[in-house]
Amino acid sequence: MPRNSNQTVVPGAKNAINQMKFEIANELGFANYANIDKGSLPSRANGYVGGNITKRLVALGEAALANNATGAVGATSQVGLEQPQG
Repeated sequence: MPRNSNQTVVPGAKNAINQMKFEIANELGFANYANIDKGSLPSRANGYVGGNITKRLVALGEAALANNATGAVGATSQVGLEQPQG
């Protein structure tokens, strides 16, 4: 039985997230992150990449909401979040 039972909300998002992961890792100085054995890296290094992904995704979401992007606001209802009133 797979450990990850999460379902993808947006089908094409996995490729975009992976691309973002490799870009951020490269910016942080992890050359060739796609081919590195992640188990050989310290958890702090992997966490640093993941934390920066989260920061960037939150910033993108906030910017979309601030610009009143209907796609981003509509997507909140798909993941069970309330839409902002006003």
